[in-house]
Amino acid sequence: MCLIMEAADDHVGDGGVLAAPSNFSMVEDGIYRSGFPKPENFGFLTTLSLRSIIYLCPEPYPEENLKFLEANNIKLFQFGIEGKTDPPAPMPKDTVLDALRVLVDVRNHPILIHCKAGKHRTGCLVGCLRKVQSWCLSSVLEEYQKNAGVKWRQRDLNFIEAFDTASLRQCLLSIMYRYHGYGFKRKRLVHEEENVQTLKPQAAKV
Repeated sequence: MCLIMEAADDHVGDGGVLAAPSNFSMVEDGIYRSGFPKPENFGFLTTLSLRSIIYLCPEPYPEENLKFLEANNIKLFQFGIEGKTDPPAPMPKDTVLDALRVLVDVRNHPILIHCKAGKHRTGCLVGCLRKVQSWCLSSVLEEYQKNAGVKWRQRDLNFIEAFDTASLRQCLLSIMYRYHGYGFKRKRLVHEEENVQTLKPQAAKV
């Protein structure tokens, strides 16, 4: 199991205090999660040397954020998943699967996953990643609940539990797990350049 590294809201750098987005944490080497980044978080995000962002909301990405991505050569992958709906809508499996294909492609790393709060939609995507990584289900669901807090949703747990990673079989033929030879043995996704297919960024401008 990969350790989850919690990050404080404030990070001190040489130039002063750098503020991380809400609910920021490291999922594993090269993969991060958070709530929606605000302009005051941009300084912190530059320290991550991001290549890509997965955005899980249907709303257009703010112009100020798009300018930050362009200035830092960061690709935006947008997958429009509705948040609260009445009646509650099920998590769209095909959309999550598309986002997961982007997430497991190490050419997109370092990568940040976020929705609005960084809890439910982000938690479901991370939960599906953990199933790809062969985490035991109890640990997957525990991680989701830890990050969602008191607002965890049973339908999200049901979605994660039912998610079939066999759908990723073709993509994963070109992804290998290899162990680093330092410290604790940790799994890292290794990319075979000729086989992995990527999705084009879907940047929604205001």
